[in-house]
Amino acid sequence: MNESLINPFNLTHPTAVQASLFASAAFARFDPSGRYLGVGRSNGAAAVWDLETRARIRSLEGHVKAVTSLDWSSNSRWIITSSKDWNVIKWDLASQCDPIQRMATIRFDGPVVSASFHPRNSNIVLALLGSGEAYVEDLRRNSRSRIELCEVQQQEDGQSSRSRSNMTVARFDPSGKLIFIGTSSGYVLVFNTRTKVMVARHKISGAVGTIKGLAFAKSGRRLVTNSSDRTLRQFNLPMYRTLTPKSEFIDDELEPTHRFHDPINKTGWHGMTYSPDGEWLAGGATDTASHKIYIWDISNDGQFASALDGGREPLVDIHWHPSKSSIVSTTKEGNVLLWHSPNPERWGAFAGGFEEVDENVEYDEREDEFDIEDEEEIIKRKMKAEDEEVDIDTIVEDTARRNILLDGLDAEDEDIAWAASDRDDVGEFRMKIIMQEDIDE
Repeated sequence: MNESLINPFNLTHPTAVQASLFASAAFARFDPSGRYLGVGRSNGAAAVWDLETRARIRSLEGHVKAVTSLDWSSNSRWIITSSKDWNVIKWDLASQCDPIQRMATIRFDGPVVSASFHPRNSNIVLALLGSGEAYVEDLRRNSRSRIELCEVQQQEDGQSSRSRSNMTVARFDPSGKLIFIGTSSGYVLVFNTRTKVMVARHKISGAVGTIKGLAFAKSGRRLVTNSSDRTLRQFNLPMYRTLTPKSEFIDDELEPTHRFHDPINKTGWHGMTYSPDGEWLAGGATDTASHKIYIWDISNDGQFASALDGGREPLVDIHWHPSKSSIVSTTKEGNVLLWHSPNPERWGAFAGGFEEVDENVEYDEREDEFDIEDEEEIIKRKMKAEDEEVDIDTIVEDTARRNILLDGLDAEDEDIAWAASDRDDVGEFRMKIIMQEDIDE
């Protein structure tokens, strides 16, 4: 049964494994629509799976070494993959052939750890190299460029006050206006995407060691970090203003609102992911003997909610569905587990007056309950309704939508306007389904 029809206002966390895909995957990512799953493999290949048919429908073969990341465009037409072969490839799923032909290949000077699309434009790419350098690659015809994001070094007596740290993780925030980068020294750097200027540098309070991962709630106001001290920390982000190259950036310490860890086994975390409404946080444990996912209830002051057990195959990656109570986790052996939340059927959702009963009861029929209405009365009622005047001249203004549009016309939208130009991910895209049997032929 459709989950949204069962209870559309209550998004809980998954509790059981629904299915397993033998995909030989190193990681898996839902597309924005939630129907497809992109997986990357250690042999250099990637693939797209249809979650309705549980079949592989696209192959992406272009890398010669392990795929390290995969990201979807906002309309699910484009996919970008990075690899240890120093290449980032942009794929067009509208291609009719299989394997899919590459749309663009971006070559770097070393192995690429991750690559991701700008949330508003798939022609803007953020790439992180294994050497600890981050670049913004602009593929637009009129503004093609590659710019490195550099941490600002404060000078004291002509010398830098601290050594430059390696960048270990890089992410766009959900709006695309900012880029957040974690470093090997436990700092989080914030850059403006349009100007490439560093606007903030935050020391994570209490964190020891390298920042291994970053994840945002969909609102973009909450950030969770994964540090090498085996603790997840959640922060409420401040407002960042646009700076010029000569302006002073924010340099302070971020205090976490919540800390999440395993107090018993002291395990670390391979990854973490928020639910679509931001009310739940899931963390994939680095337990080498089991497949553990820990769930915390953010709406209930970050209380621990549940621990999911996926068997003996260790977990290596985790990702939450963009709209449902569903999680995809990847095992060390390459299997992909689909988690869901089983719900009892509530027939009252389809009929307002329906009542469920545990056993049969005698029903007293009303005298006129099943009487057939006179056809003449039905015709008179329809004629009367047709004679009523309908006002088609008065325009009812949608004030909520108007306020949203007006709020988007402030000075900060210069960043959005910059990213929205020359897009190739506009409009609805429907992928042609090519089943496994058709591929093999």
